[in-house]
Formats: sequence, C-alpha cells, structure tokens
Amino acid sequence: MDQLLSHNLSIIQSPSVFSFSLDAVLLADFAQPAKHNRAKVVDLCAGNGVVGLLLSQKTRSPIIGIEIQERLVGMAKRTIQLNELEHQVSIIHGDLSEATKWIQKDTVDTLTCNPPYFAVGEKSIKNPNSHLAIARHELHTNLDEVMKVSSDLLKMNGKAYFVHRPDRLIEILETMKKHRIAPKKMRLVYPKVGKEANTLLIEGIKDGKDTGFRVLPPLFVYSEDNNYLPEVSAMLHGIR
Repeated sequence: MDQLLSHNLSIIQSPSVFSFSLDAVLLADFAQPAKHNRAKVVDLCAGNGVVGLLLSQKTRSPIIGIEIQERLVGMAKRTIQLNELEHQVSIIHGDLSEATKWIQKDTVDTLTCNPPYFAVGEKSIKNPNSHLAIARHELHTNLDEVMKVSSDLLKMNGKAYFVHRPDRLIEILETMKKHRIAPKKMRLVYPKVGKEANTLLIEGIKDGKDTGFRVLPPLFVYSEDNNYLPEVSAMLHGIR
C-alpha cells in the first residue's frame, strides 16, 4: 500500500502486476473535470484506479473507470473501498472497445486516459511480465481505438485528457482530429532542465474548433540533485 500524501489517499498496488507512475499523477493534475453533480467522468485504461481516485478530489461528479486486467480491477475496487469513495468512484472490468456497452454514447463530460505508449511491431521488445506488457504496449488496444472510443463516449464539447510520449505527437494530433477531437492544450514534461521532454499531456474537445491551440509552460520534474521540484512535489506530497 502506498500513500498519496497530497490527497490523503491510500493506494493498493503490486510491483509484479502494476504500480502507478508519475504519469498518472501528472494526468490527474492536468485534467479539469466537470464539477457539477450531473456530469459524468470516465477514465479509460484505469489500471489500479489511481487517476479516478485523484479526480475524485477535484469534482463531485461520478467517476467510472474501465480496465481490462482483472487483477488490477480487484486492486482498484479494494482501494476505492479503503478510501470510502464507493459513492463516487466505480470500475468496470472490460475491454475499452466495448465501453459503449456500459456507458451510453455522447454522454460523457470529461474523459481521461493513460494508454499503453508503445506500438507493437515485429521487432518491438515487450516486457516478459504479461501484466506490465499489457499496460505498456499496444497489445489489446491502440491509439486509433483509444481516440475512437473517447469520441464515441464524449458529448459535444466534452473534454478529453491524455498522457503519452512526445515521439508520437504527430500521430496523436492526427488521430484526435480524425475522430473529431480538436486538440486544444498541450504541456510537455521534462525530467530535468537541459533534457529532452519524455512525457506529453494533451487536452482535446469533441467537435471543438480548430483554432485556439495553446502550448503551456514546460514542467520540469527533478532538480540537478534529483529532488522533485516544487510543482511536482506538491502533486505527490502536498508540499511546495
């Protein structure tokens, strides 16, 4: 069990199955979920539920996670109970390609997704641990399917938030637009000053206008002496 001190949350996880990474915390911090009680928030590729749990601290809306791995769903359900959030957060065991079986099309106000980052080719090296391989490699879904399902679920002007890798930025932008999600806001995350960006945060709006795209100031994670810089430290520990 790990603690997210910034939000007073306890998270059940297992290094051999899945442990949430900083990417999930960055995504939840970047996302701006609709706050009114009647809004609907969905988290695809929910893992052990950490993004949904963090979003529960930013909105009173119901939050539904979808995760394909049964063991992660079990961890997420126990964590939701542990934090006494059953009234707000729920998780579905299933393939995101079937999301509209559980969630009506065109009804979601806010959607988040921390998808597998790595495309699978003949020469790609996959993690020998099947749980970690599914979380990191496009074995059960891919970028096109993630964007299609996101678009199907979102209502007009609903917002989607994704975390991904900068080397796939062009593909991400093209696929978002293909599925009627207009890219609106982007932030690049750098491990340190002077290093290349290794994480991308991007917001899109379903059926939004093509104009008005914004690039936010960069986010740097570590100082030269490998301590978290204030903004990231606040996300994790509540300390600036």
